Amino acid sequence: MTYSIVYSSRTGNTRQLAQAIREALPTGECLYFGSPDAQALAAERLYVGFWTDKGSCDEDTRAFLEKLEGKDVFLFGTAGFGGAPEYFQRLLDRVRQALPGGNRVTGAFMCQGRMPASVRERYERMLQSPEHKLQAEKMIENFDQALNHPDEDDLQRLKQAVSAVHAQP
Repeated sequence: MTYSIVYSSRTGNTRQLAQAIREALPTGECLYFGSPDAQALAAERLYVGFWTDKGSCDEDTRAFLEKLEGKDVFLFGTAGFGGAPEYFQRLLDRVRQALPGGNRVTGAFMCQGRMPASVRERYERMLQSPEHKLQAEKMIENFDQALNHPDEDDLQRLKQAVSAVHAQP
């Protein structure tokens, strides 16, 4: 089965996931690897990756998903806030809404991803405000936890999920 791996990556996290997918699948079946582009549409299955922006996928990914017709789609993404499967599921549900009817989601994967240092600096400034201090402390803790993601465990879990889906007709 032919496939394309399409991804949008602001900090490199989603690109790292896309590369793991590329490593897990047969190279001879790959028609396209890169940012959202019409060339990817020639494949039977699309692996579409995104970074989380305002509780959903980024705009480039959304615009690409809205163009799909009759495709098998595996969604994958990263989010700076993470750890809770329920949060990841809500994100994926929002992303699925961008897909027109007639497409089939064959699988999905989310993991936490590191954020730019500027985000931590913003959280540190929030510490100065008594009403935001507790929230800022939690956000800094999450930021620090995200620094190691995607990690090797994330990449292995993704490869397993993709391999299982790709084996299906």
